[in-house]
Amino acid sequence: MIKWIATCFFFVCFLLSAKSQIVGKQFPDMVAETVEDKKVSLPWDVKGKYTLLGLAYSKKSEEQLNTWFNPVFTTFIQKNTGQMATFNYDVNVFFVPMFTGINAAATGTAKRKAMKNINPQLLPHILFYKGELKKYKEELDFEKKDIPYFFILDADGKIVFATNGTYSDAKMESIEAVLEN
Repeated sequence: MIKWIATCFFFVCFLLSAKSQIVGKQFPDMVAETVEDKKVSLPWDVKGKYTLLGLAYSKKSEEQLNTWFNPVFTTFIQKNTGQMATFNYDVNVFFVPMFTGINAAATGTAKRKAMKNINPQLLPHILFYKGELKKYKEELDFEKKDIPYFFILDADGKIVFATNGTYSDAKMESIEAVLEN
């Protein structure tokens, strides 16, 4: 039993240290495109206010990224009115499916599919990256290809928070706590 607890403790510490290694680092340069082929240079085009980025580089991780769409939309993108107006966040939000290697050829198809199937209010918040993955795997500690990764960048483009995986209320509460401070 003690051995099991020690193993669990070591695993949790390992996961936390991996995330903490990227917190405080500048987000690496990335040029992505909107569905309308407008180029967006991260983090440079979003400097000046906090930014929430969700990145996915496999079909399975993209499916998990999709679990974040509705909660992120209702929390950070959709403008509340009336009494709820005090809960609006002033934050950039982008979901970034990453197309690399032979999958890069599918970028155009993915854009057309997004234009047909995604809420038009959410579309400006989806960017498509096409290119090399190695740099991002190294600099952002992309350990597993089957999960999405989320980063909060401060107004200068530095990573102040990181999480990954399928959406959960606890993860959203952590993100909101960072953005409220």
